[in-house]
Amino acid sequence: MVQEKIITRRGTTTRYAVVKKSLYGRGSLLRLFWLMSMLVAVVGGTLSSYSEGPRPSQTQSPSERFEKRQVMIPMRDGVLLNTEVYLPQGSVESVPILLTRTPYGLRHDEDGYHSSLGTAYAELASDGYIFVFQDIRGRYLSDGAFVMLRSPRPSNEPMAIDEGTDTYDTIEWLLENINGHTSRVGLLGISYGGWLTVMGMLDPHPALGAASPQASPADMFIGDDFLHNGALRLSPAFGYSAMMESGKETNRFKFDQLDTYEFYLDLSVLSNANKKYFHGKIPSWNAFMANETYTDYWKDQAVTSQLTQVSVPTLNVAGWWDAEDFYGPLAIYKKLEEYDKANENFIVIGPWRHGGWARNDGRKLGAVDLGGDQSLYFRAKVQALFFSHYLKGEGRWEMPEALTFQTGSNTWTSQKMWPPSDSSETRNLYFHEKGQLSFEAPSSNEAGEFDGYVSDPANPVPYMPRPIPGFWQGGQWRWKVMDQRFVHRRPDVLSWETLPLKDDVTLAGDIVAKLFASTSGTDSDWIVKLIDVYPEDYPSDDKMGGFQLMIADEVLRAKFRNGFEIAEPVPADEVISYSINLNSRHHRFKAGHRIMVQVQSTWFPLIDRNPQVFVEIPKAVESDYRKASQRIFRSAKWPSHLALPVVR
Repeated sequence: MVQEKIITRRGTTTRYAVVKKSLYGRGSLLRLFWLMSMLVAVVGGTLSSYSEGPRPSQTQSPSERFEKRQVMIPMRDGVLLNTEVYLPQGSVESVPILLTRTPYGLRHDEDGYHSSLGTAYAELASDGYIFVFQDIRGRYLSDGAFVMLRSPRPSNEPMAIDEGTDTYDTIEWLLENINGHTSRVGLLGISYGGWLTVMGMLDPHPALGAASPQASPADMFIGDDFLHNGALRLSPAFGYSAMMESGKETNRFKFDQLDTYEFYLDLSVLSNANKKYFHGKIPSWNAFMANETYTDYWKDQAVTSQLTQVSVPTLNVAGWWDAEDFYGPLAIYKKLEEYDKANENFIVIGPWRHGGWARNDGRKLGAVDLGGDQSLYFRAKVQALFFSHYLKGEGRWEMPEALTFQTGSNTWTSQKMWPPSDSSETRNLYFHEKGQLSFEAPSSNEAGEFDGYVSDPANPVPYMPRPIPGFWQGGQWRWKVMDQRFVHRRPDVLSWETLPLKDDVTLAGDIVAKLFASTSGTDSDWIVKLIDVYPEDYPSDDKMGGFQLMIADEVLRAKFRNGFEIAEPVPADEVISYSINLNSRHHRFKAGHRIMVQVQSTWFPLIDRNPQVFVEIPKAVESDYRKASQRIFRSAKWPSHLALPVVR
């Protein structure tokens, strides 16, 4: 029995049904155009950039190409999830289903159709699928309670629920209640949607034929949105938890100051967030404050510990300048590689910000020219072919296991794996006196043995030029590609750089900073940035003359230098060896450019202020925050350097 009512949203009439098992309409496909070309040929390991006009079918609006149905799908515990189903117009053949689940609401165009059908999914929409978009439980029009990054259910509790069971139940309902499908389902999503995709892969529905987790977090303590190596990412953690947990819909925190640098300084200690604003009502923030070390709270959310098989062909996607979740996609890909016997685990890393491949910013990122529309290239020549091959059996899938965009040269390259194991060698780039950087190790007779600065929590180094907008407000994402000259030569930022390079230097793989450092305090943050310094005379774009482009960056909270489960004080004024993984990069420093390294101890308000004394920071009081004298050693005995994966 179907209980149905007619609703109108933004001028579009749709059916809104609550059903268990019913057939409510015949969805089928008149395919107007097939994909006309396959993946560009691999020539010398390099793939060309892509540029193509719209297919004729793309000139039609989604409302002309799809029939929209809105339903409430029941989960195994009775909770109903708001779902939109888009069936291709026509009645020639059956097509696969593509499912996207999200906590961010189902966004619509002016006709009331899901906006991604004409943007991020335009190429897929032209290729013929039934599209399904769903509010996860507790969000927007769905019933139930929302839990941020809900941990997977225990395996011995079959009736328990998690995001994986909700995905399973949704697919089961769609197969039973929607006509015109091939019984093949694809799953994809970006960011939180990427994480939801991974959850759907853990115990997959038998009909799941392919999945693409894109910009998915993997471990929020180690390297994704909320913390990096134990250091709280203050602005994202504060802004995101407030945005997601102050109601069923997305509610951006209303800052009372334009410059959040001032807002967070005025906030002072972390405990004031609850006293002044949250009042204990934001569960995730409370959990952050209660779990300063790597506890089960963080471990239970880490998807890498849950991945024990390549359950379906998987296309992982990441962006080199993703400010939120770059660590996650690479960690997921790496873990799946342990089980990839059928060679069905792939990764694409392109020149994008967080989810940039789904936007129209594929030609330029900030001031950086990308040499063509690299977002369109991915959507049309990689993503569309992936799902077409694995869900429809169409065409040859000639994609390399790892497709990476080499920044600096603006070329796509194919790799047998990532990081490549056979094309790079580790070369150490050493710090020297007078701010020099060289592949030659320091000698014992260099003047002095360290460079130093005073780190002051009351005057922290900003992570982007002020005024700094709040999280998800006003283009905050741009900080990854901003000119780093805004902090260069600050007294609390140290810099070393090479002479102009005589030849190109290309990196492909993991970058590790090896610091020998001391602090007068008993805790410290160490922040390392690898920078490409453009020549002052840059003929192709005079606005880029001397530009300092950040290529890689990372922070380490010193009390976690020996592991994240137990915090340990730092011996004051003692030289300690620190290893800081700056993650993977594929970049070419061109001849005439310089390589620069910057080191600092504050990065505000991206990272919360470290008191620089050993204390539980969520419980710290203002008097705990003190200046500290920092020293970075560069002697023959203590040779601070970056270990770089230089292509032979």
